[in-house]
Amino acid sequence: MVGIKNLNQERIVLMISILILIAASVGLSGFLNSANLISIVRSISVLGVLALGMAIVIIGRGIDLSMVAIMAMSVAWYLNLLGLGYSDYTALTLVILGVLAVGGLNGFLVAYADVPPIFVTLASGLFVFGYVRSQLITSDAVTVPPGHWLESLGQFRAVSIPADIFIFAGLCLASFLFLRFTKWGRYVYFAGDNPVAARIAGIPVRPMLVLRYVLSALFSFIAGLLTAASLLSINTRVVNSNLLYDVVLVTVIGGIGLSGGKGGVRNVLIGAIMIGILLNAMTIAGISLLFQNLIKAVILLLAIIFDGMVNPRDEQTTQQGDL
Repeated sequence: MVGIKNLNQERIVLMISILILIAASVGLSGFLNSANLISIVRSISVLGVLALGMAIVIIGRGIDLSMVAIMAMSVAWYLNLLGLGYSDYTALTLVILGVLAVGGLNGFLVAYADVPPIFVTLASGLFVFGYVRSQLITSDAVTVPPGHWLESLGQFRAVSIPADIFIFAGLCLASFLFLRFTKWGRYVYFAGDNPVAARIAGIPVRPMLVLRYVLSALFSFIAGLLTAASLLSINTRVVNSNLLYDVVLVTVIGGIGLSGGKGGVRNVLIGAIMIGILLNAMTIAGISLLFQNLIKAVILLLAIIFDGMVNPRDEQTTQQGDL
């Protein structure tokens, strides 16, 4: 009998995804419709971009609960600035600087003030939402100006494939190259596996922490731009939705170890595929949002339990590392 430590979470999740795909194809009318398949892939793209940013943070033994707030509020502010007459260059520059500032502050508080990341990012997400909604924009939903490049981006098709899918694929490639083939990318794994040993070895653990949260903020902004391009608007009420939990679910179910130092882009892809197919199938099947959330909660709990069993953080592992 194969021990649980020899189980491959990626393969298990991929097999479950295939089974869900087959069952939905047979049992749900319209599931295999080309428009629905494109809709699944587009939803996977936005969710996947957010999950890429979350994965980089989690691999480094952290978490970012401000991602959805940054995603929605940064793009809402950007579109609002355009509506006020700011040039695209000025508006984009101001918003990117704001996004970098939030990400940098998150990283600074975690790295240099030693505040637990769950509390830092939860507070910063609430602050970003409250400040932007009360001081910088006037309504919950902000539309894309007619003729703007986001409108063209949303309408772009190459072989019937939307632009956001290509952008997601490009970000996956860039993230893979960064994590696997750059010195700073390898530092993410070393610091996540054993931050004390990494610091002793001379790795700049604290600057790396800041970098991870800055990258997470930038990925959030890109996801917001893709959402606005697809819907021609951004609704800030998404901050109060379950999107953040879906992002965490994608990363954990795909096999990104919550203990740090484990996982990669392939895990994000596998998790995004499973959750994208599952959510779409449940929606077509007419399952209520309440029961959808219940099902996702059970899956997340099982994934966390499984992660804890295959990636234990006992005293010996903490001291020696497990890379």
